Amino acid sequence: MSCPDCGGDLVSFPVPSDLQQYLPGDAPGASVCQSCLALQPETEPPTAVPDFPGLDSSIPDNDGAAVPLVLLVGLLDSLAMHRAEITALLERIEREGVDPLLVLDRLDASYGEAAHVDLGRRRRQLEQLL
Repeated sequence: MSCPDCGGDLVSFPVPSDLQQYLPGDAPGASVCQSCLALQPETEPPTAVPDFPGLDSSIPDNDGAAVPLVLLVGLLDSLAMHRAEITALLERIEREGVDPLLVLDRLDASYGEAAHVDLGRRRRQLEQLL
């Protein structure tokens, strides 16, 4: 399957039930694009979480932080619409011992203009939210 935004390859993953409220729609999983980091609902996700550090080394290998982080990046296209979800995901990632703003800096350095949103600009806006 390829990304509807850029045509890149997608990495599918299951979303734990306590995080499904942060997904658009009611799909049990999601897919993230390896090229632009866009998030898509996934109706038939795998049973195990994939190796997200294989997507980018800045994504933590701890599934408790990796899945919320990937969901967070996918929601950054609209801070206004997803403000509550983004705030909750930021808090969850921090509770897992990961600095989400640092990860966004690293993802911005890796993906740059290829990302589906301007990660550097969104990072600065998130900093103002906190």
